[in-house]
Amino acid sequence: MELFGTAGIRGSVQERVTPDLALAVGRAVGADIRAEAAADTGSDRPEVVVARDGRTTGEALAAAAEAGVESAGADVRRAGVLPTPALAYASQGRYGVMLTASHNPPTDNGIKVFVDGQEYDSERESAVESRVADGTPPAAWDEWGGSETVAPLPGYRQAVVEYARGHGAAADGLAVAVDCGTGTGALGTPQVLRELGARVVTLNGQVDGHFPGRESKPTPETLGDLREFLSETGFDFGIAHDGDADRIVVLDSEGGVVHEDTVVAILAEHFVRTATATDPVVVTTPNASGRIDERVAAAGGRVERVRLGALHEGIAAARADGGDVVFAAEPWKHIHPDHGGWIDGAASAAVLTRLVAAEGLDGLRDPVTERPYRKVSVECPDDRKADAMAHLESALPAAFPDADIDTEYGVRVEFPNGSWTLVRPSGTEPYVRVYAEADDVDALVGGVTDVVSDAVADAGE
Repeated sequence: MELFGTAGIRGSVQERVTPDLALAVGRAVGADIRAEAAADTGSDRPEVVVARDGRTTGEALAAAAEAGVESAGADVRRAGVLPTPALAYASQGRYGVMLTASHNPPTDNGIKVFVDGQEYDSERESAVESRVADGTPPAAWDEWGGSETVAPLPGYRQAVVEYARGHGAAADGLAVAVDCGTGTGALGTPQVLRELGARVVTLNGQVDGHFPGRESKPTPETLGDLREFLSETGFDFGIAHDGDADRIVVLDSEGGVVHEDTVVAILAEHFVRTATATDPVVVTTPNASGRIDERVAAAGGRVERVRLGALHEGIAAARADGGDVVFAAEPWKHIHPDHGGWIDGAASAAVLTRLVAAEGLDGLRDPVTERPYRKVSVECPDDRKADAMAHLESALPAAFPDADIDTEYGVRVEFPNGSWTLVRPSGTEPYVRVYAEADDVDALVGGVTDVVSDAVADAGE
């Protein structure tokens, strides 16, 4: 049974992420960590913080997950509606279950599981999947856990504020527009930025799981209101989040979207330059731009890549190799190791605000070489993905015989002139993703998508 994708479990609440599944996953998590706690500490009553984003289905799914955890013999700490980073913060020293579908539409929901501030790795996820498949029974009636309510949000916000104050300059007088997308980012980022001294105006600042203001996924197309606001008001810059505030999108004062890899390059260079480590490392993913490598190298650090959705594995590998990981990121999602081991959109918003206060957004962007970059999606049913990718491992080298091929994380094609493309299956949606960076990016993308489309068609035969 395969439940977990690149970012937890996600899907339709009627077909996939049902209360039955939430109950089963909660019980599997509870049983697994109860056995682990007994082996490690002699205590068999671990604590699991359970929270949800603002989706209308979250309350019922959280109740089901809580029932599963308690019936396995673990204790629930009920945290209510939170940004996902706040749940991760609250899971430090214990465990966490977050009911969220991140940027997916309101018809979907999902489940993410944490231990000590980090998302479950593939080994832990496999253990949960096995227990769900086997139908883990409840614990004995007199071993069931209990529950109580906790309120981690104030502590989380203060932790972000204190962390951000170690970077950049005071944000007094800086004007920032924040589009919360009626997601749970409304409970974190505006309050943090105001505490840092910024003047903050929010758009879609009420939590509403129907996402009436805009789609949960922040894109140039969905951020029209924020872009118009910025172009008309003279605010210094803008920030947008997805439904659970693990993602961040940055916009300039004219309403233009700053490329996600430029944002990563800015932050990566800053953390490398200010690091005291002898071997500062930035962990990123195969679909990330070479502009990140350039800025990290200029600052005296190095870049290590890991498969998409596995930043934690990359951090662990880099540390095992002797590196000091100062920052980790994939497009839109960032981990700040000195703050915590989780993806945190509010932390990035806070640090960027203070960096903009110190240097201005244009000053931060100027050193970054922004080559043409594109990402496109080719429709591919989930049941064709494996066959399509197997075909592409031979089809892409045949189409581009002069290129170097790496199949460790999808199929990455690197050309002698420095251009590259990456083809990989989406872990959450019915697409094969194509990423490309080149002087003539349209021509490269066109050629690659033709090969991908043929592979998808062949996979259906």
